[in-house]
Amino acid sequence: MPAKPLKHLRPSDLRAMAQLATQATQGVARMAEGVHQSVWSTLGAPDGGPGQARGLTGLVYRTLHGVTQWVGKGLDATFAKLEPLLESALDAPAESPQREAILAALNGVMGDHLVEHRNPLATPMTLRCQGQVLNGPTPVALPGATGKILLLIHGLCMNDLQWHTHPQGDQAPGVDHGAALAAALGYTPVYVRYNTGLHTSENGHALAAQLEQLLAQWPVAVQELSVLAHSMGGLVTRSAWHYARQDGLRWPHHLKNIVFLGTPHHGAPLERAGNWVDTILGRTPYTRPLAKLGQLRSAGITDLRYGHVLDADWVGRDRFRRQPDSRQPLPLPEGVACYAIAATAAAKRSPLAERVIGDGLVPLPSALGQHPDPRRQLAFAPGAQWIAYRTHHMELLSSAAVTQQLQFWLTPE
Repeated sequence: MPAKPLKHLRPSDLRAMAQLATQATQGVARMAEGVHQSVWSTLGAPDGGPGQARGLTGLVYRTLHGVTQWVGKGLDATFAKLEPLLESALDAPAESPQREAILAALNGVMGDHLVEHRNPLATPMTLRCQGQVLNGPTPVALPGATGKILLLIHGLCMNDLQWHTHPQGDQAPGVDHGAALAAALGYTPVYVRYNTGLHTSENGHALAAQLEQLLAQWPVAVQELSVLAHSMGGLVTRSAWHYARQDGLRWPHHLKNIVFLGTPHHGAPLERAGNWVDTILGRTPYTRPLAKLGQLRSAGITDLRYGHVLDADWVGRDRFRRQPDSRQPLPLPEGVACYAIAATAAAKRSPLAERVIGDGLVPLPSALGQHPDPRRQLAFAPGAQWIAYRTHHMELLSSAAVTQQLQFWLTPE
């Protein structure tokens, strides 16, 4: 029997996609108007404001914007009324890996935009254990839960389900780090799902609050909280620790270990390259309107330029303007055993492997917390650093060698 083409679709998705289509139409029209006016300006014609045409041309564009907005509001209202009727017709499952992977990628690229416009596709932060969401007002039954909690937090454009499913092609099957550590060391895995398109510090605030609730509602006495954070998740973890201590929360007293997997503590080159594109496109009046294409990327992505973790790193600043690294230094949490696992596609360590190759996304020095400025250097002990060779960024999620190193570090002495 052929698969249902709409099996991953929810009724609210129609309203969400209509919103995105309307906003995309308006965005394209604004870029076209900007290019149009830039050409006229070089011929000496007056303009109607930054990027705005005037006269008959301006009237045409204003009419287009108005009609698009009117149609968008109409579609939004119509689909909102139809949602109850479509619930039974679509018969969509509550969740599927395929749907959640698409949503995770969408939220990573433009999650801040989705939240700003209250789009139903925006992903709220949730903590999950044994397939249940733990964020509710009342505690959830967790049979077999232990006093050792392992929090697993994913990276950009990902979700919690991707800790479990790792396509390897012809390679050996991947390892589920959470399940392996639960079996070997008695941890109960708790998975974070969050909107990676928001500022890192926004997610840090949210995670700090949710961990406080988690420990208050945990069914048994909490002996230990450890964190396994991949990529951006490591920045969110450091942010959450900072704001939890600032707000006097209790859960940091239970935090024993943090393991960072390929975390860009000092940024990632791809985002810095994207910032160069913004700068280059903004240099001429003809290409300046097209710079808006590069500026579609989310706040979460631009935070990866230098590894922002605090509100002060971005509040009051134009995140698309090229500027030097002005982060406030934030050391590793005191009293917590912190470990860093970095990856490189190279077979051995070398200047090329460190600075250029890395794991395909994060250079080795960034993942190991190394920085030429001593104030920003993260003090990982030599025995608390480990490099996975011939390994790419995403392979850190399923590497058997990584699991072995995790067990070595987290096994009580």
